[in-house]
Amino acid sequence: MFQQSQNRRGRNSAMVMGELVYHSIVRSVRKSHRNAMVSLLSNMLQVAIFVLAFYVMFSVLGLRGNALRGDFLLYIMSGIFLYLTHSKTLGAVVGSEGPASPMMKHAPMNTIVAILSAALGTLYIQVLSLFVVLFIYYVAVTPFEMDQPIAAFGMLLIAWFVGVALGVVLLAIKPWAPGFVGIFTTIYQRANMIASGKMFVANTLPSFMLAMFDWNPLFHTIDQARGYVFINYAPRYSSWEYALIIGVVLLMIGLMGEFYTRRHASASWSARR
Repeated sequence: MFQQSQNRRGRNSAMVMGELVYHSIVRSVRKSHRNAMVSLLSNMLQVAIFVLAFYVMFSVLGLRGNALRGDFLLYIMSGIFLYLTHSKTLGAVVGSEGPASPMMKHAPMNTIVAILSAALGTLYIQVLSLFVVLFIYYVAVTPFEMDQPIAAFGMLLIAWFVGVALGVVLLAIKPWAPGFVGIFTTIYQRANMIASGKMFVANTLPSFMLAMFDWNPLFHTIDQARGYVFINYAPRYSSWEYALIIGVVLLMIGLMGEFYTRRHASASWSARR
């Protein structure tokens, strides 16, 4: 309040912003637990439970024959990692501090820093979990090969980016309709358990079923990722360009909405609702 504002330009301003984002990321990562290692282990345990649950389900239902030729667990993990990254990023961005949050009273904190810290903190945990789980699987279980690992990692980044973009849109709507945003976020995350397509590949779907899933950007990124992971799968009905375009459009809409909400937000909203 009584702090003298300074006009920072150029490299100094970028360094201040970078330092602020870094400390906000550390705070975001340690939000669930004071020890960052415990947060990483908790996320790895969640991935392991997902993999085990889908492995048992595929085995019991006799669906392993519908999977791609190659490492079956790698097929499962290629879908689960992208799904978890997308869903957790969406939840983290929607749950970040809004314009009426007490954190915004501390200059130079702003909503963009809060969004970046939530998104990058989730990406850090997910990528670290990805490498640790794949390393353990490679060393302790069986060596495996990926056809184009860098391109497959790019699909993970696109899934993360779409989660950020949709999260920004919902964050802009949240002060106006918090109940709707909470219900929509939960339904969207639960629906993507099936709609993301991590249990099947697009090439095996009939046209009437393909039309039920090809609206979903996450469906396209998972299918494309499997095309880069497995040398004997060439996705014909999905496109990573579609997912990227949807993400850019949602991000632009979300930023415009966030700017409008920030200008009209009031700390008394929570008291009136």
